[in-house]
Amino acid sequence: MEVTFEEARAHLGIETQRQWSDLAILRTTPLLLGLVSLVCLFAHQLLQGREMPVRQAAWYARARPTFSDALAFVRQRLWPATISWMSPEEADMVKIPKALFARLTDALAYAA
Repeated sequence: MEVTFEEARAHLGIETQRQWSDLAILRTTPLLLGLVSLVCLFAHQLLQGREMPVRQAAWYARARPTFSDALAFVRQRLWPATISWMSPEEADMVKIPKALFARLTDALAYAA
């Protein structure tokens, strides 16, 4: 168990939790590990044997994808299905319900 948490700290950046109650602390890290696992499983399923695209920065070249690449890859595949479910597949414009647009605007405002 200790090795799992040490590897999660080293490779995923999971830090020591700072909640007020012991129950919250006991729930948070396993939930984070579960969410990381789900994102990795979704990315693996969506890739279907292809290589994951790795975003490069001009000042930092990477050869292998990171968890951030996997998370962005999954988001890029899931968000269009959520946004455009009301629009025809071949449409140039996409209808977005106002409530969904507000949620996306709110979420993206804090992502930067």
